[in-house]
Amino acid sequence: MPGLHSMSLGSMTCTRCGESFEPQEKIVNSNGQLWHTQCFVCAQCFRAFPDDIFYEFEGRKYCEHDFQVLFAPCCGKCNEFIIGRVIKAMNSNWHPKCFTCELCCKELADLGFIRNAGRALCHECNARVKAESQGKYMCHKCHSTIDGQPLRWRGDTFHPYHFNCASCGNELTADAREVKSRPGYTANDMNELYCLRCHDKMGIPICGACRRPIEERVVTALGKHWHVEHFVCAKCEKPFMGNRHYERKGLAYCETHYHELFGNLCFVCNAVIYGDVVMALNKAWCIHHFACALCDTKMTQKTKFFEFDQKPICKKCYERFPQELKKRLKKQHEVQARGGKPLP
Repeated sequence: MPGLHSMSLGSMTCTRCGESFEPQEKIVNSNGQLWHTQCFVCAQCFRAFPDDIFYEFEGRKYCEHDFQVLFAPCCGKCNEFIIGRVIKAMNSNWHPKCFTCELCCKELADLGFIRNAGRALCHECNARVKAESQGKYMCHKCHSTIDGQPLRWRGDTFHPYHFNCASCGNELTADAREVKSRPGYTANDMNELYCLRCHDKMGIPICGACRRPIEERVVTALGKHWHVEHFVCAKCEKPFMGNRHYERKGLAYCETHYHELFGNLCFVCNAVIYGDVVMALNKAWCIHHFACALCDTKMTQKTKFFEFDQKPICKKCYERFPQELKKRLKKQHEVQARGGKPLP
């Protein structure tokens, strides 16, 4: 910070104008250089420095505004002038706090970065992106690509060889099992990893869908054990959640889709038909829903009916049809009876 002094300097001269100082004149002393107060101004705008703050570049002094305009770089993110530490990267200048990973937003000034597809990424995010592009996983511990099957633990993926069985100490494989605290086990067993052999000794069931241990409620069906949320209909994939299921050829189906695929649904109400079923016109009907499409008279499978627009019509309604319509329907029926062949 420059200082103002009252002194008699005799032969001393002003650094800017080269003129001597008057006796008892106030002068400015900045880093050993002397100035008239009117000469100690910005080299660009020639105004006094606000609050006596100035910036020096190549021996010339500038006010803060002119120094920023002339020399200070502009941040590539916030577009503000950078005073102090400047990060030069990605063909631009940055404030340290503005130069961050484009995926996780970590500051990269001291971490280092990798350029990936025009983006600045931290090493961890770059490894993950690289692994995903190769259809592989990234190890959450060493941040390198996993060749082969990963070991999944606490929601992340790892190289299996980073871990050892909590019981026998052997190096683990991707088939390792995570065990949470259970009755009969100590707190030290919580969230530990075990090899298959040691895990099987614990008698913990494995889900037939996700192949992970089942720590809470178990569903036993189709000769396997399941997490409640993983035992689902093979057609709609909705969990049964304790509701009845139907089994066929090693698969489980909800009631609706089992009967839709292998059973009978009423043509009228679309509900599962239990007990007796009326089969007519290549459709299935509930007994109380098989009725004339015109007068709604209830019919049975033994009731004589006629087909009209692929629906059953009772004899009374059929008799009311115009004679020409009945002839056309009769002819159509005869064609269908011949297997679709036209009459000779």
